[in-house]
Amino acid sequence: MAEIQGQQPTFTVVPVRNETNLRQHVESGNGVNNDRTSFHNFEAEGEPTDTLTQNSITSLLSAKFRGVAKRWKQYGVDSPRFRKRLHSKWESMNYEQIDSQLQRKQSEEQVSKKQLVMLMLSNWLVYFAIGIGTALMAAGVQIVVELIAHEKFSLIRKYLDKCSTDKEDCLIQPVMIWMSINAAITLMGSALVTYGQPMAAGSGIPLIKSYLNGVRIPGLLSLRAFIAKCLGVVLSILGGLACGKEGPMAHSGAIIAAGIGKGRIPWFKKSLNLYGMFRTDHNIRDLVAAGAASGVSAAFGAPVGGTLFSVEEAASFWNTELVWKVFFSAMVACFSTNFLLSAFEGHPTQLSNPGLVRFNTFPNLTFDLIEIPVFIVMAAIGGLIGALFVVMNYKLTVFRQKYLHRKKWIKVVEAVLVSIVSAIAAFILMFTVKDCTTAKPYNSHAITTMMSCTGESHNSLSTMFLTTPEGCLKSLLHDPIETYSVLSLILFIIIFFLLGVWTYGLSVSSGVFIPSLTIGAAWGRLIGLGIVQLFPDQAKDVGKYALIGAASQLGGCLRTTISLTVIIVECTGDITFGLCIMIALMISKWVGDFFTTGLYDMNIEVSGIPLLSWEPPPLCEHVYTNDFMSQPVMTLLPVEKVGHIYDCLVGESFNGFPIIEQDPNYDMMYKGKLKGIILRHQILVLLKKRVFCPEGQLPANQNSITLKDFENPYPVAQSLKIEDVDLNDEDKQCVMDLRPYMNQTPYTVSLNFSMPRVFRLFRGLGLRHLVVVNDNFEPIGMVTRKDLAKYRAEIKKGMLHMEHLTVENR
Repeated sequence: MAEIQGQQPTFTVVPVRNETNLRQHVESGNGVNNDRTSFHNFEAEGEPTDTLTQNSITSLLSAKFRGVAKRWKQYGVDSPRFRKRLHSKWESMNYEQIDSQLQRKQSEEQVSKKQLVMLMLSNWLVYFAIGIGTALMAAGVQIVVELIAHEKFSLIRKYLDKCSTDKEDCLIQPVMIWMSINAAITLMGSALVTYGQPMAAGSGIPLIKSYLNGVRIPGLLSLRAFIAKCLGVVLSILGGLACGKEGPMAHSGAIIAAGIGKGRIPWFKKSLNLYGMFRTDHNIRDLVAAGAASGVSAAFGAPVGGTLFSVEEAASFWNTELVWKVFFSAMVACFSTNFLLSAFEGHPTQLSNPGLVRFNTFPNLTFDLIEIPVFIVMAAIGGLIGALFVVMNYKLTVFRQKYLHRKKWIKVVEAVLVSIVSAIAAFILMFTVKDCTTAKPYNSHAITTMMSCTGESHNSLSTMFLTTPEGCLKSLLHDPIETYSVLSLILFIIIFFLLGVWTYGLSVSSGVFIPSLTIGAAWGRLIGLGIVQLFPDQAKDVGKYALIGAASQLGGCLRTTISLTVIIVECTGDITFGLCIMIALMISKWVGDFFTTGLYDMNIEVSGIPLLSWEPPPLCEHVYTNDFMSQPVMTLLPVEKVGHIYDCLVGESFNGFPIIEQDPNYDMMYKGKLKGIILRHQILVLLKKRVFCPEGQLPANQNSITLKDFENPYPVAQSLKIEDVDLNDEDKQCVMDLRPYMNQTPYTVSLNFSMPRVFRLFRGLGLRHLVVVNDNFEPIGMVTRKDLAKYRAEIKKGMLHMEHLTVENR
């Protein structure tokens, strides 16, 4: 239950008959909503009156401010639409092999050793192609961004330098040019995502994590999503938004992997089928894990870190062979990206560009044991700032979904507004803060401007704003100690933090890796300046403090430890500092977890995705199957009338139908022993191919149905709906034999199974449906992903919170 107005949370189990009963239970005042108060009625008692006879003006204002503070605290927490509900639209993948008569018949066909060898080689070749494809995509994005960004900021510098002496009339020109370029590019990027494929918005990692957990997400791995993702991230960065391309690289790599695995090329409304050996949900899941790892590897030049990121943050099903294949694909992606970027710079044999983002070598990356306490304090600060980032972004996400995302054009307008504000904020800082320096930037190609500076000096803030976010990060890590003043860093931290919070969640393709690292590097450098002032003889380099700050900030936002440690170590190329990075990431994660969940988990919760964690919720040993199963179930007979099947599919949204053997001793229809289970999409294919006949006859095309008919087009569940099936009255009087196609050996549990046992069975086997039977082996209920995901445990502020979520029809 959610904690309301200081009450201690309690955990109760509501017996769920079906979703209608659950809603009735909630409305009657016995569910989770009975303690919720109206958003506009937090101060029902003791509200000040309009007159001042009993209250002074001071007390009146004080009460109003207390009401605003309470509303801000409650905002988005107690709303039943966010974080406390699941969406019914999300369905599970079909990882379980359907043990039907048709499958057994086709599996009896002899497969030669040569075919098995070719299948194994083809599998490795597919993983090799995933690495190559991801590298081509990543290198293309990097080259386009660097070339166009250099021209954009060179144009802005030209007008800034030209007008720096004429402040009254001329400086408006570079500002308008900057704003216009940002607005135009962001408009194209946001419109592409909003109207082309909304699944391409954001980093994509939360959705990829949900997909690899077993949730089917329509449109996530489509060609339109790939185009919108790749072009969108280029336009987002060029549009001046506070974002990076590392998260979208993981999503794009996953789309490439899924496309190669499906073996078909979309062509208008049709598709060119090349091969179909890897089209099952199980195979596509493994390939997507490799694609996500390859994307991270190509982005950071970290094949080991990319593999661990896929293990720790994304995938839910692993084995030793799959780890080897994923690592092989990540290594190919890293090497190929290195070769392509090095060739673009004119020295392909040197292989000096292993990834899109490299922290480069630190000249003096050493530490003393007495600095460990400083790193621990910095890690705690990173956890606090990361938790603040998550909380503020969550409040903003709730506000967007309530008021801004009702119309698509509003999403585009918001993105354009953020890009314009980014340009204005950067110009105001450079214009008002006279931070002139003669220190040469670390990057010899860095673009700087004078902005009221004289002689050989330049405005230090221009080094951070007249570049991409990756260039800004490198400047904060490697620029000389005298480059930035304390005031410049403080203002930059505040502005960039607010822009990062505002940007993440826009309807654009963007990532949060680089903004988090940049914010952390800025305040880490600020702390480093203080350490140098206090201990001038001991500390002379602020770069390592900026690196610790970057790692702490990233850990405080994302809450991953092992993979980020390896990624940062691989980016720096120095393992001696690995201990300090690991300490910073672990402590920042612990501090952040004390207050909130991670940023990716927050996105999943807000989306209402039924994600299953690694372990079952605690304190559920005495919760049994009959307490949380969905009932009653809709059953079918082995030989069923087409009209009844059609009515079931039209009237219900169930995706699994138990097949029973009708007992003649029962007076009640559709009650008998379980014989199997058939999926909704199987029935749709049979209806579409008209595998039915008048009673007493055999369908003419029954023997022509193969397993490929249920896979082509892939995926069937997204391309075939009941509305696509056209039946007349004569067809509805026919019968359909479901026995050759049903799963003859479905997994079942009894009523006295505890939730932890059911949870481990369901998640470990990657099931979609788990049939609940009584002592007579009669199906009386069904356990699905949503029935288990409705129970969630969280630890906040050191206390365990148990929540019973509702399921909304969307």
